[in-house]
Parts: sequence; C-alpha cells; structure tokens
Amino acid sequence: MTLRPSRPVRAAASLLLVALLAACGGDKDDDTPPPVAETPPPAETPAQPPAPVQVAFMPDIHFHDVYADFKDGSFPGIPNPKAGDNATIRTMYAQLTSTRLFNENYFAFLAALDDAVKRGVKYIALPGDFSDDGQPVHMRGLVKIMDDYSKKHGIQFFAAPGNHDPNRPFNQPAGKGDYLGLDPVTGAIGFSQPIYSRGANICNTAYSGDWTRIGNTYCTEEVLHMGYSGITTALEQHGFMPQPQNVYYETPYSTYKYEDYDYATAVSQANWINRQYEICAEGTGGPNKPQNYTLCKMVPDTSYVVEPVEGVWLVGLDANVYVPTGPGANDFTGSGDQGYNKMLTHKAHVITWLADVVARGKAQGKQVIAFSHFPMSEFFNGASDDIEALLGANKMQMIRRPAENTTRALAETGLKVHVGGHMHFNDMALRNYGGDHALFNIQAPSMAAYVPAYKLMTLQSADEIEVQTIRLDKVPRFDELFDLYRAENAYTVPPRWDVSILDAKDYGDFTYRYMSELVRLRLLNDDWRCEMRELVKSPLTGADLLALSQLQTTVTLKELANTGNQNNLTPAFFACLSDGGGSGASNPAYAADATNAQSRAQALAQANGMQLADFAQWTALEMAGDFVRLANAGDLAFTDIPAQRASQYKLLAQALNQTNAAVQMNGNNVSDANTPADLFKARFKPLMAIMLKLANGAPSEHIRLDLTTNSIVNLSNQPSPF
Repeated sequence: MTLRPSRPVRAAASLLLVALLAACGGDKDDDTPPPVAETPPPAETPAQPPAPVQVAFMPDIHFHDVYADFKDGSFPGIPNPKAGDNATIRTMYAQLTSTRLFNENYFAFLAALDDAVKRGVKYIALPGDFSDDGQPVHMRGLVKIMDDYSKKHGIQFFAAPGNHDPNRPFNQPAGKGDYLGLDPVTGAIGFSQPIYSRGANICNTAYSGDWTRIGNTYCTEEVLHMGYSGITTALEQHGFMPQPQNVYYETPYSTYKYEDYDYATAVSQANWINRQYEICAEGTGGPNKPQNYTLCKMVPDTSYVVEPVEGVWLVGLDANVYVPTGPGANDFTGSGDQGYNKMLTHKAHVITWLADVVARGKAQGKQVIAFSHFPMSEFFNGASDDIEALLGANKMQMIRRPAENTTRALAETGLKVHVGGHMHFNDMALRNYGGDHALFNIQAPSMAAYVPAYKLMTLQSADEIEVQTIRLDKVPRFDELFDLYRAENAYTVPPRWDVSILDAKDYGDFTYRYMSELVRLRLLNDDWRCEMRELVKSPLTGADLLALSQLQTTVTLKELANTGNQNNLTPAFFACLSDGGGSGASNPAYAADATNAQSRAQALAQANGMQLADFAQWTALEMAGDFVRLANAGDLAFTDIPAQRASQYKLLAQALNQTNAAVQMNGNNVSDANTPADLFKARFKPLMAIMLKLANGAPSEHIRLDLTTNSIVNLSNQPSPF
C-alpha cells in the first residue's frame, strides 16, 4: 500500500516545486543542470508515504442519552443531584439482565473518543448498533456528540448499520417499560417507568397532540424505532453519504469509474431512491429472481466504500437482512440472527459488489478494509461444535454463527481483513483456504459490555496491519448515576440485584461485576442445562469440583435425593432430574465414597504442587463466570483470572479428561438413575475442555496481521495464565 496525499494536492505541490525551481535558476557558477530541467516523475510513481494511517473501530456503542431532552416535554427524567440535571436512564436491573449496558456506556463513548483524540486518530468506524434501537431522543444526542468531535478535532466517522439501527427497515411503534422513574404515589426513586410510542403497548392511536400520559405510561414519538430513513438522514455526514473531503466514494448502485470520480455525481447517485434492492422471502429479488419467489419488497441498503485518505478503502457493509414475513409494509424478521448466512442468499448482489471492490482496490494498490455489524467467521476458537454438543443448538448465541461455507465464500471474494461487532465479543480468527484466500475476522468488543474496549488499527504498509485493543478501564464519571441505583435497590423489597456492584473502583471493575450478575441473573438460565446451572449455583467450591472429578460411587441420584442434600447439592438441583426430590437419613455408602474422593483429590493436587484447600478459595459460580468471561473477552479476560486459579482450572480439566461417562436420559430429562459421579463427569469434562479452548485461541490484544504469509504475530506482553 502507498499512502499519498490526495491527487489535487499532489499535483499542486508538483507544479509549485517546478515554478520555484524555475524562478531561482540555481547557482550560475555551477555547471550542473538545475533540477527543474529534469523530466518530472510520472504521477503514479509512489511518493514517500506519510505517517501510518490509524482507524479506530467502535462497534456496539448502544448509545442512550442519559441526560436526554424529550423535545415534546413528555418524560422529564429524575433529578440527579450529583450532576445537577435530570437523568433519563434505564433501571439497573434492566442493565444487569441485558447483554449490554444502557447507561454507563454513554460515559464510555466519551472516554473512547477522548482517547482517540489524544492518539491523533482522525478516522473512526462504527460497525453497527451505534444506537439502541434508533429512538429519535437518543439519536439526537449521538449526532450532537459526533458533530462536536468532527468540528473540534477533525474526526471523520463512518457508520454501518446494525440490527438495532434500524430494528426494522421502516419506522416501528416501540418503547421500553423500564426507564428509572419516580413512584407515582410516594415519589421514591425506583419505579420502572414505561415509555412507549403511539401504537405500542397501552399507547393506542386515539390520543391527540404530541404526547399524552395514560395511567403511569408516557406516550411519545420520541421513543419509536426509526427505520432507515430517519437514521441515515441523521448520520448522512458520518458515512452514509459522500463528503467533499473524501478522495472517493461509491455504493453498490453507483455507475461511475474511479478515474472519472466527481463529488457532485457521487452525491446524486447516492440518493436513497437509487440505493434500494428487492428482497423476497426465499432469497435475493431482482429481474432474474425465480418465479416462485414471494412477498418481494424493496428495502434500502447503506453499503458503501470510502477513500478518506489516498490508498485506503474502507468498505462499510450493510449486513442487515430483514426477511419478508407477510404482506404488511413492515412485516419482516429482525436481522439479529441472520448475518452473513442470509447475506449470501438474500443480499447476494452486495457480496458480488464486494468481490468487485476488492479486485479493483487490489489492482489500484489500495488497502481494502471491510467493516460491518456481523461476524464473518466462527468466534469461539473452534469450540462452537463442542458448545452445541454440550449445551444444545443455538445456546450461547450459536444461532449467529456463520457457517464454514459462508466464511469460505466471503474469503473467496478476495477480502482479507474484516472488523465485526454484534456479539459484544473480543476475538481474532483467521481462516486459510489455500492460495491467497485467507480471511482475518476481527471481532471488536463493545464498550457497553465486558471487557469495555475498542480496536485501533494502524495501516503500516500494504502487507502489515497493527491491531491494538484499547481498554476503557478508566472512564471519567462512570459512577455518576450510582446514587440513583442505590435508591432503586432500596425501593425493591427484596432487592433484585447485588448492590455491591456499586463498590466498583473503576469502569473496568464495574463491567467485571456486571458480568457476574449477568451470569447469575440471566445467562445460566438462558444457556446452561438445568442440572449444570443448579450445580454451579449451589455452594460448591473448586475443592468440591476436584473431588467430584475423583468420585467413584454406585449410589444413584435417586438414592441420594432420598437421603437429603448431599455434597452441597440443593433441592433445585434434584428438581432438574426426571424424578427428583425426597428426604431422609444420610447415605453411608455415598458418604464413604465422597471421603475417598476427597482423599484422591488432595493427593492429585499435591502431586501437582498444589493444595486442595486452595481450590476452596473460589466457587463453582465464580468458575462459571470465568467461563463466560473467556468466551466473551478472550485474552482480555486474562487480567481478571488469577494465575493460580487458571492452573487449578487446568488440573480440573486434566482430571476430567481421564474419565469417561455418559448421561442416561429419561425422554428429554436427565434420569435419576445416573450416579452423581457420572453426571458431573459427562457434563463438566466437555465444559472444562471448552474453557481451555476459549483461553487458548489466537492472540487478539495487540497483534500484527501479516497479509503476505497470512499469519498473526503476537505483539502483546500480557502473559497467559493458561
């Protein structure tokens, strides 16, 4: 890659140099001909490249304006004495049961932008979900911030849409039932305030005026879900339309050539009337679609390629696929679970255009970097099949996994580097398919989740790209809303969440604690099998788990259930079985087997330089939290997992790897004819093996992509505890 000044600037500088040399004429006593007499180099000769180009990637901001102005005067928010303004926020309980934060990410976004400014970054890509459902009240706040940073610091933003912006192709009645509000009777902070737009929930279409209040519900168009029209209009200066400072801009629907580029023509052809395509229930529409295709509709597409500095092509792919489901104007599926699997079948023309862009970019010596909201490859370090085998289909968001054939097809477009979002994961994947068909898929983390960070890409040359993960552990004002949360926690009796999360020392610590609560309150219920979930929620420690790995017994779970709680297993655990329950005296045979297992576990620990008592310093629930952290953050989670505990996880995995056990089923339920030893080993042997795979994926924190050898070079000095 050759990074050069734009063509007009380069030409003007060349003419100026010629004029200056001609005017000066050189030293008359010097017989050497003056430089001006030499033939100027051809225009395509590479100039000395300037400093490397930096591009920041910030997906999944999920921007929610915490001090929003409902311009119709509807929801006033609640006073926040700490800031001297009214807060328009979601409840803490809503945050702790969601895979994204709604409130603190506002401050994290500002911190990320300030960090980028300090680093001299001028180009920031937003790979989708920059908003949280595209509500007008929050989009105004987002655009104001972007406009301010553009004007003050010369930053260019390049947005690509995600499944939350828009939620559907066209405007949709919507809202939320869990804004933090004041109790209608007592005025106490903690009430879950419903706010909906016309036509959603209780807000029917009978009322007149801008807004109304029906019971305790605010009805306002400020919280409808905008479609493409509203969102692209709001961000037309931030990627969705050509800008005069760009070297080049085109869409899949442009007809001009690079050498004929004209800004006015680009603006004309980027008109949204031109940027639509036909999609049908069965696949991509258009004049050549099969005759049996149904429910065909025209929808917008925001894909584009922009050249912000000569030599770099940023391809913002609109990977939203809204499949028609009925004859209504807005009868579509959401796009959250579609991704590139559906892009290949329902938006094939964009993939064809991508291949053409890559080929033209390569021919012209451009560095082509694509970004979009969705992953282009598997994101669990090769453990996806193991996860599905253990937990079941579509658990841990597996429905969003690109098929291997999808990844291969994307690599065959010639694209080398893609930055995705959507998963709120930090991950690095490389797929080599022979020849020059290799695809680097960078999953950039969300600043609204654990670990909060963004990706900084430095384009060193045509063959080397440096990628740093910039953590956002220190975020000014991260605790500005905590007093309101304390009031919310006290309002609900009994409290629904652990108030100790508000003891967080910084934003990184806050997201760590947030993940612990998210695991406890939601993810275990969503993703883990009943018996696994209840086992890790029981009072078991790491010492108990190592002992269970050594347990040898013929006592069945039914027999154990009929003798009361044993080995810290709870009634909820036995309720997961086909015939759980029962109580009675202790089981002497099991007690003896458990004692022998503990002795074997102690001996195993000592043989590996450890003490069984040290395993008791962490609980099974903490282990489940670390499992999810590794799945979400990869090597960014290493700083949060003590080296000693990682060694203990490895020993537990090794111990279980020596065992073989199967689970007996009674229909869809676990049979209580299993022994606790067999059930534990059959479930937790693959779990621990998956955990080690998650911990030993490709490096991602600070790396260099070598596009010549199609390899990843680790530049991080962060040691792995695994």
